[in-house]
Amino acid sequence: MVARTNAAHPDLVVLLGDYVIHGVVGGRFVPPEPTAAVLRDLRAPLGVFAVLGNHDWWYDGARVGRAFTDAGIPVLDDEAVAVPTRGGPLWIAGLSDVWTRPASLDRTLATVPAGAPVILLTHNPDAFVRVPDRVLLTLAGHTHGGQVNLPLLGRLIVPSAYGQRFAIGHVREGDRDLFVTPGIGTSIVPVRFRVPPEVSVLTVGR
Repeated sequence: MVARTNAAHPDLVVLLGDYVIHGVVGGRFVPPEPTAAVLRDLRAPLGVFAVLGNHDWWYDGARVGRAFTDAGIPVLDDEAVAVPTRGGPLWIAGLSDVWTRPASLDRTLATVPAGAPVILLTHNPDAFVRVPDRVLLTLAGHTHGGQVNLPLLGRLIVPSAYGQRFAIGHVREGDRDLFVTPGIGTSIVPVRFRVPPEVSVLTVGR
């Protein structure tokens, strides 16, 4: 996955959480250090940034954060950083996991100047209902796209309070945009059906 991502020559790479636990039949806990050691080879001129997910905090969020930070991957936890670009600063904001942390959008965006372009990273797409219009784009994971998409019946299990609304892909509501990646793993059972694993590559226009 690292090689495929680098081969796409992205300007920016974001990692959206749940790195350390395989909660699947026959699965096992995975310590964060080997994962971070692999992900440290990701390359992008504007940087690689991460947020943590609910499984990371259920395991040991502080340890996961240290492993990624030690690997040179900043973990954003209710904070934002400015990334220099040819067109001026682009802000990358990371909201902490809404299931396991006292996530605060106000705190996350507090340092972002009014009118500045900002991309918000969040593990759980349910946070999107509270995201203000000033955010250019919200990126999320968590749902695995439902993981199983049955003909006629659709995505039966989406871990969201909003059902299918934020299950997968590009969601536009009013002037706000969300993209939910299906990710590359599984949860509960080691099965994907009609929801293939994906390294999502997005092109963001003006």
